Amino acid sequence: MQTLQLSDGRALDYAVEGKAEDPVLLFHHGTPGSGIVQRTLSRAAIDSRLRIAFYSRAGAGGSSRLPGRSVADVVPDLVELLDHLGVERCATAGWSGGGPHCLALGALVPDRVTGVLCVAGVAPYDAEGLDFLAGMGEDNVEEFTAAVAGEEALREVLDPAVPRLRDADAKGLLESMSGLLPAVDRAQLTDVFGEDMSASFREAVRLGHDGWVDDDLAFVKDWGFDVGDIAVPTTVIQGAQDLMVPFSHGEWLASHIPGAVAHLLPGEGHLSVTSALPQAFTALRATLPR
Repeated sequence: MQTLQLSDGRALDYAVEGKAEDPVLLFHHGTPGSGIVQRTLSRAAIDSRLRIAFYSRAGAGGSSRLPGRSVADVVPDLVELLDHLGVERCATAGWSGGGPHCLALGALVPDRVTGVLCVAGVAPYDAEGLDFLAGMGEDNVEEFTAAVAGEEALREVLDPAVPRLRDADAKGLLESMSGLLPAVDRAQLTDVFGEDMSASFREAVRLGHDGWVDDDLAFVKDWGFDVGDIAVPTTVIQGAQDLMVPFSHGEWLASHIPGAVAHLLPGEGHLSVTSALPQAFTALRATLPR
């Protein structure tokens, strides 16, 4: 990981993998999560002739906290990162809690983004016609209910989980997240994928878990933009077996983002849906200059 000092004095941790001559795919991690390189995603991006940039959102890993942030507040940080990397335009993708943040770039800085990929992304809490909690596993229902109640209530729910994440390995994640993992996701959480997810969680809470708290609080308030304003090519991928971010979230996003291409996958969960990323990254590469 490298660190960029932002114009307001905060630190932003990031990492870049791939050939310097290839265009950039800016990737947004889940919640909790961090910018630790995910080898499965990195290989898929490089195979698609993309250079992939990971980063830790404010409050995660070594990135400084931005208290009270909205989803939209990620945009100025990432514009500075793109400027630092000398990147005029990029493609962007987000998984899970990263989904809203990649959508923010598509809505607010379309001049810097050629295409958006939202994978198992959370929909707005106040989305018309969507029951946000319906279909979620019990742990996530408790977490988001607490987020609506406010930061103090949310910390009471999340604080006990932090020591487990600091010592997390793939086996431990399987045990601690069992109520959120259908069989198809349990099968995914092994080998390299499980190792890297564990490492991402450990880095996320290494210095505290403000990033996790602030993500959840941002999801249940106004995002700072309307997904109907996204005017760049956007793809939504969602698995029907997902217990973390229910299928209805992907359906809602696909129907409310103008021109969105939807891949709503009946046999996939929250983790296994990443098997669709190699093809999706290739499609994103097609939006970028040759």
